[in-house]
Amino acid sequence: MTNTRLKRGLAAVGLTLAALSLGACGSEVTGRAVPEAGGGVVADTLLPDEPRADTGGTVEIDVEIGECVELTGTVDDANVVKAPCGSAPANYKVIGKAPTNAQCVSDADSYYYETLMGDEQGALCLDIDWVVGGCMELAGDQPTHIDCATPAREGVRVVEIITDVTDVEKCSTPSGYVYDERRFAVCTEDL
Repeated sequence: MTNTRLKRGLAAVGLTLAALSLGACGSEVTGRAVPEAGGGVVADTLLPDEPRADTGGTVEIDVEIGECVELTGTVDDANVVKAPCGSAPANYKVIGKAPTNAQCVSDADSYYYETLMGDEQGALCLDIDWVVGGCMELAGDQPTHIDCATPAREGVRVVEIITDVTDVEKCSTPSGYVYDERRFAVCTEDL
């Protein structure tokens, strides 16, 4: 049995969720998803300026850049599976693949990587799976797609995505999330 130990979190402009340790039984492979500082969110498709690089590395989950994953579980029972983007189960989109998590873009929301005997084998660079017009709940352990009519403690609706910006001042809404390195913003409104 392989060990899939997951540590994930979310760091975004104006939003910080604590990182969690998640795992499963076994001892050979260790996977981790770790928050990246200054991250934001992405739309339902990769933007033209987003890296589409697959620079190598190996992870057990078979996903391609642009596909989404569901990260769930507990310290004793982690689960990382492919999920349809924009669906209720999906919470992250794969925006790149790399031999190590340090090679993900600096403004990625998170990255998931696996180690074998302590050596990193590969990483998935991840952003939150945001969809223009869709809503997410940001309270709790992980971002979650929700119906926009659902009451939410920290729910937001994505209004627009604007490119070639490094702040939310260009948004038509008062708030949003910025990807400084990739120069785009996701403009949101609170539910």
